[in-house]
Amino acid sequence: MRFPPRAARLGAAAAVLSALLVGGTVSATTAGAAPAAVGDICLSDLPSQAHDTLDLIEQGGPYPFEQDGTVFQNREGILPDRSTGYYHEYTVITPGSDTRGARRIVTGEQTREDYYTADHYASFDLVDHGC
Repeated sequence: MRFPPRAARLGAAAAVLSALLVGGTVSATTAGAAPAAVGDICLSDLPSQAHDTLDLIEQGGPYPFEQDGTVFQNREGILPDRSTGYYHEYTVITPGSDTRGARRIVTGEQTREDYYTADHYASFDLVDHGC
């Protein structure tokens, strides 16, 4: 399985460690105030609706919303930087919601490069299909 680079996480950690070792202070700028790094989540820990969405993606649809399958712009800059059109987004149904809700699967072009967000792009977890 391919995991995206964790440069943002390592860069911030290196800045903090460097500042602490030389007795400096750590500021938001020093610590890399860039968007949070991508986390990881086991496939088995996803809500059942996310499994339904992944199954639909695998089958090529049909999808419940016309926005499903559209290009995800990564405006938040949390996912690894890629060219426009690399990422696509799909709705994860939220029970009881009258709208699309906040949950999504965002796919990359790489095989099984699936990201889950439960908070409408404020954070992402890379889905580990091996657990």
